[in-house]
Amino acid sequence: MGKDILKNKIYLYVTEFFSGMGVMAVELGASRLLAPYFSSSQIVWTIIIGTIMIAMALGNIYGGRSADRDPSPDRLYGRLIVASVWIAAIPVLGKYIIMLISGALIFTINTNFLVIAAFIACMVIFVFPLFLLGTVTPSLAKYTMLLSEDDDAEGAGSIVGQLGAANTLGSIIGTFLPTFVTIPAVGTAITFLIFSGIILVIGLVYFISRRSHVKLCVVAFILYIVCVLFGNSDSFAFWKQNLTYEGESVYNYLQVDEDARSIWLSTNVLFGVQSIKMKEDELTGMYYDYAMAAPVIAGCDMPGADDAGDGDRPKVLILGMGTGTYGRQCLRYFGDMDIEGVEIDGKITELSYKYFDASPDVPVYTYDGRAYLQTIDKKYDLIMVDAYQDISIPFQMSSREFFAEVYDHLNDDGVMVVNMNMRSDTEGNINEYLSDTIASVFPAVACVDVDHSSNRELFAAKKGEICARFDAGIDDISRAQVKDEEARERLLSLMGAVREDMQEYEGGQHIFTDDKAPVELLGMKEIDGMIQEEASYYKKIYDDEGLGGVLEKLI
Repeated sequence: MGKDILKNKIYLYVTEFFSGMGVMAVELGASRLLAPYFSSSQIVWTIIIGTIMIAMALGNIYGGRSADRDPSPDRLYGRLIVASVWIAAIPVLGKYIIMLISGALIFTINTNFLVIAAFIACMVIFVFPLFLLGTVTPSLAKYTMLLSEDDDAEGAGSIVGQLGAANTLGSIIGTFLPTFVTIPAVGTAITFLIFSGIILVIGLVYFISRRSHVKLCVVAFILYIVCVLFGNSDSFAFWKQNLTYEGESVYNYLQVDEDARSIWLSTNVLFGVQSIKMKEDELTGMYYDYAMAAPVIAGCDMPGADDAGDGDRPKVLILGMGTGTYGRQCLRYFGDMDIEGVEIDGKITELSYKYFDASPDVPVYTYDGRAYLQTIDKKYDLIMVDAYQDISIPFQMSSREFFAEVYDHLNDDGVMVVNMNMRSDTEGNINEYLSDTIASVFPAVACVDVDHSSNRELFAAKKGEICARFDAGIDDISRAQVKDEEARERLLSLMGAVREDMQEYEGGQHIFTDDKAPVELLGMKEIDGMIQEEASYYKKIYDDEGLGGVLEKLI
């Protein structure tokens, strides 16, 4: 019966098809497993693709030599079963391995932490199963040729071409299914389990048809069921309890958490707040507060001011809407604004209505920020660019060409504010590049660092000096009759602190363009510095008291 299942070679092509599908599904799953810890930048993708290519190349070599020594398909299908169980174990153990590797490396290396940690994690978690899957094509080619010799049928070229086509077709489906179907619908963990299950079935059907290797099949099936039971959680932050929400979208890992004062959204397991809502009527204490200098610079009035309501409502565009924190701040302190937002991740917009009380009167478009600007012919009084997230900075929204688009969509008195979240004083840092790029487009630029934060807010305008316009706006607010005196005093106090640290910026020669914008490398350099700075405290404890001292402090 074993010969029957392979005799017409259809099962060999089925095996090739699903192994190709499995490789791509694992590759895409790898990106989602690593992204919450290491970001989803081009650097991380390069590491994933490079690691997979290493594994596949080694698998091809070994598979060919193994098939020459012993062309029996038993060995190949045994490797498929082992690979399937390993892949199924990734949702169970992968996140713990990543944390262990990161925890060990943070005390032992000083540079390129993200690259080294991500590379070692990829090697440990993904190389072995993909190495095994890499043996499929040469093994099947050898066995198919032997069958063809017996039948006096196809030649080697036709066989290899047909197997390659089957593998490629499987890879195509394995590329689209995880991204557009399984990961958004059921998450990364179950995606690994689905595709590992398919590979397992391929191996089990082969051995069951032969009535051989029964113990291997039983053990593999039991281990797979154990992985299903313990690995179907979509929790990346496994040490956190009672999160309000944790899940995934096409673009992001998403985590909503709250305390007595606020609710916040994070797209990173370990650190970072992308949006926040204060439960009481108070400022956030974050960069959103500093960014409210932009409507002051643009001459926007508080509700009830003497000339408020004269003319059109200020038009505001927020690129990187998140859950609407900045829009809420603007509406709270500057009244009836005409605000619209752009957010590429539609799932975040859904969460904004569910957990953050987003206003249905503020339209949010699910679009890339730059692409959106290219589709509209409108001008705004204020444009907020808040699309940068640690190392994951979209290069297309950091170039001179992008900021020229923003410039063209501002009214003559309009103001752009950009949130930059990796400030540094080193020469040629990423914020210097961004600032120089913006200054090459806008004649007036000023910056201010956010207290107790790594954020820096940049303000740019078509005309006038930023600081002078800011002073005039503060004076107007201080003299105007407003409805909420307490809100005005709160705003004036904040704006006074912002003005004290604000400085006009003169541009330099560090320019990002669409053709050349190495944002990932520059961002990685800054992230390395931030990680080492944060880790220095624990490194000192480690040097003085060893691992036990570190664990004691953490616990």
